[in-house]
Amino acid sequence: MGTAERPTAYAPSARTGGEAGRPSYRPLWVEEPARRRRMPDPVRTAAVRAVLIASVTLIQAVVAFLFSVSGSWLAFPMLLSSVAGTVVATWAALDVWVTRQVWNQRNGVVSVPSSTARALRRERRQARREARAAERARKRIGGRGGAGRLSHP
Repeated sequence: MGTAERPTAYAPSARTGGEAGRPSYRPLWVEEPARRRRMPDPVRTAAVRAVLIASVTLIQAVVAFLFSVSGSWLAFPMLLSSVAGTVVATWAALDVWVTRQVWNQRNGVVSVPSSTARALRRERRQARREARAAERARKRIGGRGGAGRLSHP
């Protein structure tokens, strides 16, 4: 939809509706489908936690800088806490990555129907099925006592 066609809240539509021929107005916005799927709940929780920890760490670093500029005795403890916060924020970022990997491994990823990996898996699965069927048929034929042989020893 181009900018010329986009509805605005102020433009009345061409048709009239409602009471006594009043012009009806278009909605303020038009719902559009999401471009990306929503993150799974555990991953989103870990990401929110990581952002909160990173923001607190950033605030600690700024406060440590301001204390050191002002010559306060609290500068050193704040510096130590901001270093510890950096370690914790790094751990939280790794937690997001690990949680995402675990969720993908447990619940699977949505594969595109045209995915080459999916087609290869399907071909391998079919080849394994055919090989198992051939093996069963071979055992079944060779396993008969003497019914499949022309002469008996």
